[in-house]
Amino acid sequence: MIPAVDLAGGGSMPLVGFGTWQLRGRAAYQAVRAALDAGYRHLDTATMYGNEAEVGRALRDSGVPRGDVFVTTKLQPNAAGRERATIAASLRALGTDYVDLWLVHWPPPSRTMVANWREFLAVRDDGLARSVGVSNYSTAQIDELIAATGEAPVANQIPWSPSQHDERRLADSRERGVVIEGYSPLKGTDLRDRVLVDVAAAHGVTAAQVVLRWHVQHEIPVIPKSADPARIMANLDLFGFSLTPDEMAQVDALSEERSRRR
Repeated sequence: MIPAVDLAGGGSMPLVGFGTWQLRGRAAYQAVRAALDAGYRHLDTATMYGNEAEVGRALRDSGVPRGDVFVTTKLQPNAAGRERATIAASLRALGTDYVDLWLVHWPPPSRTMVANWREFLAVRDDGLARSVGVSNYSTAQIDELIAATGEAPVANQIPWSPSQHDERRLADSRERGVVIEGYSPLKGTDLRDRVLVDVAAAHGVTAAQVVLRWHVQHEIPVIPKSADPARIMANLDLFGFSLTPDEMAQVDALSEERSRRR
């Protein structure tokens, strides 16, 4: 069982999910099937990825009950004002009556940001999305949504990795009831860094697995992506070891090291 983090308003998000950015057509279908077969129960897609139909078909063909899988999709950047049509199209493509999380993929123009968020809340209230959130938003932009509606996004999906770790931003988000969800966890990491290599050697795992386990222990949901079945499995094989408090602190400090290099 993959551990999960609770979401404001109910429900929970598995701490490890499968990202599908840049996966299209048969490659997307096969990768999602491999992920579900490996035990992933959290799938992340988006309208602009052009693969919702393949993700949905893979889920149906897998035989895994729909209710056992947390499905996220996102509103493309140019669709503010067409929220209802967009979620309807996403649900048709995915072949499901609802998504577990619907995100605003990128902040729309400031003049439409609050109206866009109100539409998201209405879609949630109508049961088409169990929860709603945002992606690539600043804390100030989230505060604008809260001030206007009294409701915070349940999650903000942003780039996150050891070199991008920001304790203040993490604390500010949690204070508002917003879960930070990390994407591109490995792309933003130097997997040859001596700290990661040494910690990996101590546990008999890879540096990539150390990075993903670090996210899990910080309770930051993470969505690694791969089309390689072996790597898909390895990216979920994170629960046979734990990082010590000292190792967590060493990995945390990689963000300070990056700042010093600038």
